[in-house]
Amino acid sequence: MRIIGIDPGLRLTGYGCVEVRPGRWEPQLVEAGVIRLDGREAVASRLVELFADLGSILDQLAPQRIAVEKLYAHYAHPATAIKMGHARGVILLAARQRHLELVEVGATEVKKSLTGNGHAAKRQIQVAVQAQCRLSERPSPPDVADAIAIALCAARRGAAARVAALA
Repeated sequence: MRIIGIDPGLRLTGYGCVEVRPGRWEPQLVEAGVIRLDGREAVASRLVELFADLGSILDQLAPQRIAVEKLYAHYAHPATAIKMGHARGVILLAARQRHLELVEVGATEVKKSLTGNGHAAKRQIQVAVQAQCRLSERPSPPDVADAIAIALCAARRGAAARVAALA
């Protein structure tokens, strides 16, 4: 099963696709990257571009499941959550059109899953992804590492559920 993790943004949207093979506990990284959007463009234009670019990636990688970080709004930055909501909406639409199973994971769950610390810093996530995926260097920008981490967390959540169902 292929799972794609998405770290939504209106300037940078990271993606990371992992594959879970029967009989193997650890997912394998298939591909990761970032969709770069021009911050000088109107939000509506960036959303159209995000939809088109993400659609191409989903069609090429053919995942069965998409994992997206749950929306979090910090009281000091409500506009950020609103902008993130726009990008998430486009991502959810692209996923629904392709009949992908949706998994939403919280940021603290992702961080704890990879590092053991639900409040890990971006650099810690990059280092953990590098080690767990056996990469020669840290994924950059951090949005790529975050997306891979989201995919890994969703894959492990699914594996844990399968093991629990067997017990």
